[in-house]
Amino acid sequence: QVQLVESGGGLVQVGDSLRLSCAASGRIISSNAKGWFRQAPGKEREFVAAITWNGGSTYYADSVKGRFTISRDNAKNTVYLQMNSLKSEDTAVYYCAAGLGSWLVQPNRPDEYHYWGQGTQVTVSS
Repeated sequence: QVQLVESGGGLVQVGDSLRLSCAASGRIISSNAKGWFRQAPGKEREFVAAITWNGGSTYYADSVKGRFTISRDNAKNTVYLQMNSLKSEDTAVYYCAAGLGSWLVQPNRPDEYHYWGQGTQVTVSS
């Protein structure tokens, strides 16, 4: 059974940091490309960050560039999203996603990803 399980969300204040984790299991092999998306209430799901199979290439939305860092540990089949200098507009449900292959053609497109987690809530309070 394929699973992506996110953790690490919570309620923080503006300027704080959080680290999200996404543990993969089942058919999602450790070398699949992975990404993070988020969805705020009343808004569409938007791309946050992505990483290729070996971490050699990373991609970020302009809104998080310089504040968020995506990384992975293939031995643990886990991908991380370190979020620093959080803003109220970062409040959303954050979803982990995995592609079918090791690379991504258009990392910001949800249809690049085949597997999705259930999401973890991040709330940034001012």
